Amino acid sequence: MDKLPKCPANYVPLTPLTFIKRASKVYSNRTSVIYDGARLTWGQTYDRCCRLAYSLRSLNVVKNDVVSVLAPNIPALYEMHFAVPMAGAVLNAINTRLDAKNIATILCHSEAKVFFIDYQYVPLASAALRLMVDGFKDSSSMPLVIVIDDIYKPTGVRLGDLEYEQLIKHGNPLYPGEELEDEWDAITLNYTSGTTSDPKGVVYSHRGAFLSTMSLIQGWEMGTEAVYLWSLPMFHCNGWTFTWGVAARGGTNVCIRNTTAEDMYKSISLHKVTHMCCAPIVFNILLEAKPHERCEISSKVNILTGGAPPPASLLEKMEDLGFHIMHAYGLTEATGPALVCEWQTKWDQLPRDQQAALKARQGVGILALEDVDVKNKDTMESIPRDGKTMGEIVLRGSSIMKGYLKDEKETSKAFQNGWFLTGDVGVIHPDGYLEIKDRSKDVIISGGENISSVELESVLFKHPAVLEAAVVAMPHPRWGESPCAFVVLKEAAKRTTENEMLAYCRKTMSKFMVPKKIEFVKELPKTGTGKVQKVELRQIAKNLKISENTPSNIKRSEKGIHLDQTRYNHEELHEQEKVVHAMSRL
Repeated sequence: MDKLPKCPANYVPLTPLTFIKRASKVYSNRTSVIYDGARLTWGQTYDRCCRLAYSLRSLNVVKNDVVSVLAPNIPALYEMHFAVPMAGAVLNAINTRLDAKNIATILCHSEAKVFFIDYQYVPLASAALRLMVDGFKDSSSMPLVIVIDDIYKPTGVRLGDLEYEQLIKHGNPLYPGEELEDEWDAITLNYTSGTTSDPKGVVYSHRGAFLSTMSLIQGWEMGTEAVYLWSLPMFHCNGWTFTWGVAARGGTNVCIRNTTAEDMYKSISLHKVTHMCCAPIVFNILLEAKPHERCEISSKVNILTGGAPPPASLLEKMEDLGFHIMHAYGLTEATGPALVCEWQTKWDQLPRDQQAALKARQGVGILALEDVDVKNKDTMESIPRDGKTMGEIVLRGSSIMKGYLKDEKETSKAFQNGWFLTGDVGVIHPDGYLEIKDRSKDVIISGGENISSVELESVLFKHPAVLEAAVVAMPHPRWGESPCAFVVLKEAAKRTTENEMLAYCRKTMSKFMVPKKIEFVKELPKTGTGKVQKVELRQIAKNLKISENTPSNIKRSEKGIHLDQTRYNHEELHEQEKVVHAMSRL
């Protein structure tokens, strides 16, 4: 059997580019893209991708050249997910929420050959380019700039002689694209959001992108003729691979420039949206929508969510609106979602609160992963499957990144003992479903006890006055560190006090977990992908004082720190005694 031939008839490199070629043949007249009232078919979308790929080659874009783009969820950005790799190049979709300095850093680090800029972001991009000019002595290192004007309402904004639609117009619709020789070749370059460190350039392969896409459309059970709303930025892990996945199913892409409540509700109602992805922050946008922003949702809308673990109470509220939620877990290095909470029919008989709690788990590995585990980072031994013991989440499989661009040191740190180390802390339940508990740096160790900030946030979210919550560690004179909660209140509950929140916490959680400080803020600092920047919150927490109304038995005197037992009831003292006992065993 070893002598059987491997030839073009039985071996073709795996790539998502095959999805749009197939869509153009099988679903040629089916609507591919809807944007601002206009529609394109799959035949037309493929035609435009071929034209753009040809024009890029005419501009001397060759294999492995990086093509960067700064744009919202518009048809042009969608088309580039196919056209750029068809030209043999690597697509770098830049986070539109970054500042000029970060954008300049990405353009320099990636050595971008071409830089596409949506007209809305011309001022921001211009500032980034000026920073690059100041940093470069050789002007040849600057990328070729091409503006994307509004296709239906041209603004006339320019940074040079080239404009996106001109490249489409002058391109060759019969251009087949460059032949892919090795499926390990790079297809996209995505920069991490930098929640725990400086952003790193994550390189995806054609093979990894193909397998991830196939796994996610299967895991989410996305059928043909799906209508997908682009509420998730395409720059975020290439839209969690659904830029390619919608083409694979011959579905329809509903593009919106801004993720507002009105635009989302209107699109869902008008186009009968069946699928959308988003971070949990979008749930609040939908839930807090004003009456005039809402539209009736007459059909089931499937939502795949991830980014930050949503509390069960938030999932319940979304289900009440008519959304069907599936929870996922992933990160840039895993080509987006790596785990999905596959639903089991037997759970349909459970009470709604128990169903929501099950949906809040991150679940099981997608098919592209060979294995998922939670390990003791020091010994690399698997933890018990008891739903309590915490360890580091590790992944292994074909959907994992190739590595970090120009960073062998960080790549080596990420890949150890045959695993990719995520830096996230989780547990495995007896049924094999994984649940994330925290980032490694976000676990609060108070008096020898590990406290999950995610668990505390879930409890806070259940309070009717809370819109958003984030918990980090703050210094504590006896326990080393203790929880500090930052809370955004709903508009109708602005008069809620810290005393009321603390009283609620004491009733709903173990005493050693109760935050020693609750700080009300107008908004939480977030990355461009909606993740709370706990690094900033930890810095703020360092300068906050423990609230006088917390059951802290710590008092300072000239002789140092001593216990003021008069401020404790017997139950609170018992909790602290247990913690002290735990410390004595260390």
